[in-house]
Amino acid sequence: MHNEQDKKITVDSPDFVASLAGGLSVLLTFDENHSVMTLSEVAERTEMDRAKARRYLLTLHALGYVHKNKRQFSLSPKTLSLGASYLSSVHHHDIIQFYLERVTEKTGESCSFAVLNGDEVVYIARSAAEHRLLSIALSIGTRLPVAYTSMGRAILANLPSEQLENYINEVELFSHTPYSITDRDQFHQTLKEVKEKKYVVVDQELDIGLRSLALPVYKSNNELIGAINISTNAMRISHDTLIENFLPILRDCAAKIQTYYI
Repeated sequence: MHNEQDKKITVDSPDFVASLAGGLSVLLTFDENHSVMTLSEVAERTEMDRAKARRYLLTLHALGYVHKNKRQFSLSPKTLSLGASYLSSVHHHDIIQFYLERVTEKTGESCSFAVLNGDEVVYIARSAAEHRLLSIALSIGTRLPVAYTSMGRAILANLPSEQLENYINEVELFSHTPYSITDRDQFHQTLKEVKEKKYVVVDQELDIGLRSLALPVYKSNNELIGAINISTNAMRISHDTLIENFLPILRDCAAKIQTYYI
């Protein structure tokens, strides 16, 4: 997925702009559970001293990205322009959304498209079913751990071998539920099986009751671009139903998306 030109600089590189990194970390510290925070809370969550966090917050406020109400700070709607710029640059985003919605129509389940970003997958398109599956709300921009999501594993299993090995050696495996894989060797073997089968089912490893099916999505030149999944309720949809009924539908969706990526 990456070539030598994509190699990242390190934080001690003379080209690394620490102030930009700090400002972005302040923006990213706001989330669903921390939508309004005081200066002290922002400083604590970003692990900055209060003076530095204050400068970043006031700068973001001056630029219109942050609201300030007495001692409390929150994101402004202007931050949406950052995500909108990315989505507008994603080739054929409307096409992807169209085919995800067709999957939902056929299965009655949510269908999503995500890309890899560090140790997380980022949702860039989603067709939501009426029923809610996760304890958190999923939407465009949602980030979830690569290791415990079906789309994450579909992407990981198809990375270049060196990139995959580096990830496996560095990843921290957590027990999100009693079903979560926490053994590194078992995790590696699971990814090998995913690559062989060309699809993956993750069964209640991230959230109890969530069973999902995913497969990688490629450009027509076989360049990996992301993954799509169908997420279901484990009590309602069996593993066999996922494979026998839903997998052909998801494969058809991936094939149709691929035709738009020359």
